[in-house]
Amino acid sequence: MNGESPSARHWHHRAAPPPPLGETPDAVVDCGWGRLLFAHTFRNPEELVASMRAERPGARDIALYVRDPHVVLALSPEEFFLDPSHTYRLALEPTTAPVESAIDVRPLSSPSEAEAIERLYVEHHMIPVTREFLWANRAGSAATYFIAAERDSGEVLGTALGVDHREAFDDPENGCSLWCLAVSAHAAIPGVGKRLIEGLAGFYAQRGRRHLDLSVLHDNAGAIALYESMGFERIPAFAMKRRTPLNEPLFTSDGVREHVNEYSQIIIDEALRRGIQVRPLHGRDDYFQLALGGRRIDCRETLTSLTNAVAYSRCDDKRITHQVLRDAGLRVPAQMLVEDASEAEGFLERHESVVVKPRRGEQGAGISVGVRSPADLRAAIDVARAECSDVLLEERCPGEDLRILVIDSEVVAAAVREPPEIIGTGEHTIRELVAKLERRRNTQAVGRIRIPVDDEMERCLSDAGFGLDDTLPEGERLRVRRTANVHKGGTIRDVTPVLNAGLADAAIRATQAIDIPLAGLDFLVMDPREDDYVIIEVNERPALVNHEPQPTAERFIDFLFPQSRAA
Repeated sequence: MNGESPSARHWHHRAAPPPPLGETPDAVVDCGWGRLLFAHTFRNPEELVASMRAERPGARDIALYVRDPHVVLALSPEEFFLDPSHTYRLALEPTTAPVESAIDVRPLSSPSEAEAIERLYVEHHMIPVTREFLWANRAGSAATYFIAAERDSGEVLGTALGVDHREAFDDPENGCSLWCLAVSAHAAIPGVGKRLIEGLAGFYAQRGRRHLDLSVLHDNAGAIALYESMGFERIPAFAMKRRTPLNEPLFTSDGVREHVNEYSQIIIDEALRRGIQVRPLHGRDDYFQLALGGRRIDCRETLTSLTNAVAYSRCDDKRITHQVLRDAGLRVPAQMLVEDASEAEGFLERHESVVVKPRRGEQGAGISVGVRSPADLRAAIDVARAECSDVLLEERCPGEDLRILVIDSEVVAAAVREPPEIIGTGEHTIRELVAKLERRRNTQAVGRIRIPVDDEMERCLSDAGFGLDDTLPEGERLRVRRTANVHKGGTIRDVTPVLNAGLADAAIRATQAIDIPLAGLDFLVMDPREDDYVIIEVNERPALVNHEPQPTAERFIDFLFPQSRAA
């Protein structure tokens, strides 16, 4: 990542001159997730290679500003690779100052902020850095961990690492660099990533630094467009890494990854780590086969040949799901199949607020929540019928949307799913804020996110006293949908450590009643630490990736191939 100083020496094969005046030889900065090796400060390629070989297990070192990468590769081509990233540089002026906004960008200053940074790294599947390391190294002269916090609440919305090259190796070019930019999927305020970059630029400009460098994968078109719009220009600089399992996607193409979607990728990565063979099936991006020894298992994401057809059909039909769970003594909401308009209106009158859903469907399609009037009921039934000819009504129960993941009669993860929420700027309409939230969520979440502007949203807004073209006052939070489906902009919050034992038992009993080995069960609860609940749905093909940091893929492969389980 980073650009290289014009004054940096050219390596010579036999005798290397001393470092240029002002540079620190063999400069290395420990960032917690790995080390930054400023390659142009090393006396020769052999010393750089020796230092790169000292990479800690589980860490990712990056050698940057490599003057002669072909020479380093020639020393050990089977051990190193050229990082497929572009380097961009932003010129800093002494007058550059942080931009005023509802987001404060500042260095890490409390243990709770260190914990928030640790969570963000996990959320983005980055190599984790412990809160202890972050707090112990907060006052380092070269590396500074920044946070972006909402000004009013103090909530940490993002983080980035800044490295001061003057402090790291007495850089004669007086530069700095930005690393590990991460924005919370829960951030409702738009532009957090841009504010982080602007904040770092202002911070280092006031220190007298002349440029800010950053690295971005060559095919990350969205990020590159943002950087270029901010004035970054690409520079000819190279970085190198070691060929390790962590870096494998950067230097290999195994013929499988390009055929699978995001939900399959987490499974395939874990299988490959254990030496399990993987091959795509049927030319589809969500079908693949896993094989180890004589055992073969066909998969469609988390749905496998170990799930029998009867169990699948019980989950696919929400009416049958409801009956199976009720017969097993589990708590479910009142439900009816819409056959007669007057009976449907009678159900609404008895329960005052209802949920309308198609009998079959997934990813929240066709579902309307909080329907209260006969006119809205008729409209919601029509929406549901566009997905499935049979439509169900359920009483609307209060509580949070809780997803519990069960694998082989064991609770592996639990997460509260929250509906999409925007925060007013005092300038943008609700329609504009929803569009911004959708774009931002698509850069952060796994899978395609679409926040539909539809009757469901308009009803939700109307109940809160707003319309789509109203300007939301600055700082005001507003939920724009009642459903918490991740594909429609919802966010997730891991609650596995505090999950009530009664809820866990109900989830396990539900999978046993349906006779399914793996499922995601949707509960409504007032508090995941208490055992009051109703179960509203069972998903036979739940996404594992949405439950980070829990070891969902590991437990899934343990179930499929118990012989591959770590001792």
